[in-house]
Amino acid sequence: MRAFGISARGAAPGPLDLPARDPGPGEISVAIEACGLNFADLLMAEGSYQEMPEPPFALGMELAGRVLAAGEGAHNFPPGTQVAVFAGSGGLAETGCFASARAVALPPGMPAVEAAAFQVAYGTSHLALWHRARLRPGETLVVLGAAGGVGLTAVEVGRLMGARVVAVARGAERLAVAEAAGAHHLIDSATADLRAELKALGGADVIYDPVGGEAFEAAFRAARPEARILAIGFASGSVPQVRANHLLVKNLDLIGFYWGGYLAFRPELVAESLRILLGWYAEGRLRPHIGAVLPLDRAAEGLALLRERRATGKVVVTI
Repeated sequence: MRAFGISARGAAPGPLDLPARDPGPGEISVAIEACGLNFADLLMAEGSYQEMPEPPFALGMELAGRVLAAGEGAHNFPPGTQVAVFAGSGGLAETGCFASARAVALPPGMPAVEAAAFQVAYGTSHLALWHRARLRPGETLVVLGAAGGVGLTAVEVGRLMGARVVAVARGAERLAVAEAAGAHHLIDSATADLRAELKALGGADVIYDPVGGEAFEAAFRAARPEARILAIGFASGSVPQVRANHLLVKNLDLIGFYWGGYLAFRPELVAESLRILLGWYAEGRLRPHIGAVLPLDRAAEGLALLRERRATGKVVVTI
């Protein structure tokens, strides 16, 4: 079958011809229709991700498609069921076999392209804000990288949770996307004094940071007492270093967050979070913003959009 991924350790990602297989116990076989790209796919392509399959393997952490067959013990997804799967890898291929515990049935009428863009971005933002940061109505939420794949969902989810949302992004075009997603205040990180702008707005109760680098430093200094700071990722390539004594002065919480980790030790939280999110989707309160849709033979272009931080919202590859 056609696929796109890593052929050997140290090799650059490219087209692959991988064997298809039948589902094993607890697995479902899926005809993949769409795959959402994530920053973690870049790390995996570079060999620096914390969970690396043995090559050859297809990239693509989250996917959507139609169940072809179910293995022993995976009877909750009969053939023909439309599902989304957080697979960790294997999404950039024509078919794949995945643990049924990683799959969720889609609401009627949800397109595969939207489903493939849903789980990681919305799941990350909701579980981080709801469970880890304990975001409350009326609080000020500052979202760095607010026009990116996860940042944009944090704007939407924060607004639905009743927060006053401050979106930080680079350039008027990207800020307009964040405003359309529900941001109350906009700050252009390319031109503004971020710390001064945030202080003028009264500071931050919760900081959602998938960027790192200088933006983290500026937002950190604008945190209110008892603020919660979520370290989601480091798209800037720079990992901030925080002195512990600085946390004491304002009684700050610095919270690390990795959505995929919860699948291993608190899967019930992931399931509850996705139930809430898919309910919001079914009610028309969420709609994934998809910045680019590309065919499988242009998957490398999709990764380049992420690497160069040119994407707004999600990049999705159709199979």
